[in-house]
Amino acid sequence: MAGRGYTDEELAVLMADIESDLIERKESLEGKAVEKISKTICAFANDLPGHDKPGVIFVGITDDGQCAGLRVDDGLLKRLADMRDNGLTLPIPSTDVQRRTIDGCEVAVVTVQPAAEPPVRYSGRVWVRVGPTVRQAAPSDEQRLAERRRGRDVPFDLRPRDSAAIADLDVVYIEREYLPASIAADVLDENQRSLEDQMRSLRLLVGGKPTNGALLAFARDPQRWLPGGYVQFARFEGTEITDPIRSEATLGGQLTDVLNSVSRLIELNIETRLDIASGPREQRFPDYPVEALRQLAFNAVMHRNYEGTNAPTRLYWYADGVTIESPGGLYGVVTPENLGTGATDYRNQLVAETMHNLGYAQRFGYGIPLALRSLEENGNPEPEFDVAHGRVRVTVRSTR
Repeated sequence: MAGRGYTDEELAVLMADIESDLIERKESLEGKAVEKISKTICAFANDLPGHDKPGVIFVGITDDGQCAGLRVDDGLLKRLADMRDNGLTLPIPSTDVQRRTIDGCEVAVVTVQPAAEPPVRYSGRVWVRVGPTVRQAAPSDEQRLAERRRGRDVPFDLRPRDSAAIADLDVVYIEREYLPASIAADVLDENQRSLEDQMRSLRLLVGGKPTNGALLAFARDPQRWLPGGYVQFARFEGTEITDPIRSEATLGGQLTDVLNSVSRLIELNIETRLDIASGPREQRFPDYPVEALRQLAFNAVMHRNYEGTNAPTRLYWYADGVTIESPGGLYGVVTPENLGTGATDYRNQLVAETMHNLGYAQRFGYGIPLALRSLEENGNPEPEFDVAHGRVRVTVRSTR
């Protein structure tokens, strides 16, 4: 059953089973239902009982299994789907939202797959399902969830680096900045666990060894461990890579250093045209919207391949356009056809989570759509995506 959804016949049986701890029922999305559903999604993803089966949330069903007569429209389905990517549940759970008619009752069905890398948090807290109740996880619950990760084929950024040690990490920064950004304040205040246990819970450590994602984000010398974990910037005089270079920089350091440096360089290189002939007030027109280039560059850092390559992320600024190149092709469900539509998958789960927790990614899957909207509003042409097996390149053209 793991890894797939349920048939209509199976859903009908589950919907009528009042005792099952794999089922949650809600009559609607009114009142506190949205928060309760979000906690339940988190709990089903954590799968504390170890069912290894999807949990199901029926919206449009009463507590006793009766049809509530809810109108299941596209707006309701979208609200349910947005719970996955709003950045409050991390790592991002695997969910599916559908309109189904079961025994003559129209319902919204949210199917939640068990997470491969628990614990999952909602609003900085780990939620688990115990019988019919969703509650906050105890430290022993989190330990059980963390132990399930051992021995699995995990993404590169979640694998431990055997040659590294905790001393290679900036633990002062982790304790002062990252823990408060990742875990709810009251939970952190009440937490009696050691810093090492907290880091392990956040997937920064496995068996006492820093993960690759932790080294990228928090190592004292990240490029020692991931030589390609930087951004190469160059501004050219002309429109070709062979033209003279006006300025160049290697943007390295910890993940936040890289992202902050990228943001500053984008702002410094934007050129603004002053228009005093279009009306009584002068107007300023940038050749690129800062937000669009920032989103595209941050997206490249988040989704690039860090394994088996020393190639950096590249930000090349030409006289007629800006090119951002990310090592590694598209990943998972993302294809050339749905790129930019909000479709997203995560090669680097911990990197994405870290960027969100530290405020560099607000809502998952919205970076490229936001960039597209900013470009359109600024009058730039649509960006040009060039997808190959070993890299993804996007070129943004100037308004001039």
